[in-house]
Amino acid sequence: MIDGANDEPGGWPRHGERIIVGGPEVWLSEVDVGLPTRERVWLPVVRLFRSAAVALVDDMDRVLLVRRYRFAPDRWGWELPGGQVEEDEDPAEAAARELEDLTGFRAGRLDRLAAVQPAPEIVDSERFVFLGRDPVAVGEPVALDDGERADWKPLGAVPGLMAAGEVWNSLSVVGLLGVLLRQRGLGWKF
Repeated sequence: MIDGANDEPGGWPRHGERIIVGGPEVWLSEVDVGLPTRERVWLPVVRLFRSAAVALVDDMDRVLLVRRYRFAPDRWGWELPGGQVEEDEDPAEAAARELEDLTGFRAGRLDRLAAVQPAPEIVDSERFVFLGRDPVAVGEPVALDDGERADWKPLGAVPGLMAAGEVWNSLSVVGLLGVLLRQRGLGWKF
């Protein structure tokens, strides 16, 4: 990925990279970058695994959320079911797999809502969010930790959950806002 200059106008040439930590979930390196001023600097880059999530909506305008604990911020919150996209896996397949593992549901239809980079300043962390429709219960959740649970929430309650700080995961916020915009006929038609 670092072998040469970016082809788009304004791209910064990359002359090399030195790996500090390399692993399957996180990769930390420094990249030798040529700035527009012609100065060369070493910039830190963090690469995280790709992830995908699903906003599964039923015919009663409810969305399936998962109450999960996140260690790094030491915080609980409601979020869209999702998880890691394996190296050669299609993001939609990963989203469907994670949805079933975390909730016991499958989506009859799955459409891409967005692909985002939540912190592009120094982090490469591609995130995908899908809109799922026509939910089908296929079993019990198999990938929830103690205290975590899945629950259907009315879409109308989502803004209040966000305002109360109960939905704070960036991909969940983007996905849920996308669903609310679609529900109101305000764009994001892919």
